[in-house]
Amino acid sequence: MTDPYMAPAPIEAAVKGLCPRCGAPGLFDGFLHFAPSCRECALDYSSFNVGDGAAAFLILIIGAIVSVLAIVTDLKLSPPWWVHMMLWIPLTIALTVGSLRIAKGVLIALEFRNAAREGRIADRD
Repeated sequence: MTDPYMAPAPIEAAVKGLCPRCGAPGLFDGFLHFAPSCRECALDYSSFNVGDGAAAFLILIIGAIVSVLAIVTDLKLSPPWWVHMMLWIPLTIALTVGSLRIAKGVLIALEFRNAAREGRIADRD
């Protein structure tokens, strides 16, 4: 799949761990670590800078959702504080870590698709 028009969608590349350029499997080398490059088309993944963007987005989004759920649970059921601790801390950690791989994959695929590079501003002419 070397045709640039056959590149996978960002969410597909993230979920399946596909190269954002050719669609070959092997985007990740471990649970959260990117492979050095694509085995098929030799796209250098180290040139992309995903950084902590995925974690920051997830913490904000999942934190807001869990906070609302905790408030609603407290207002409806009024459980003791330890029930909140047993529910929300593991849920927050599981959701954040569990979705971090997908979020990082989406960010690297979008960075490739939009030709985004650090320290460069595209001309609109």
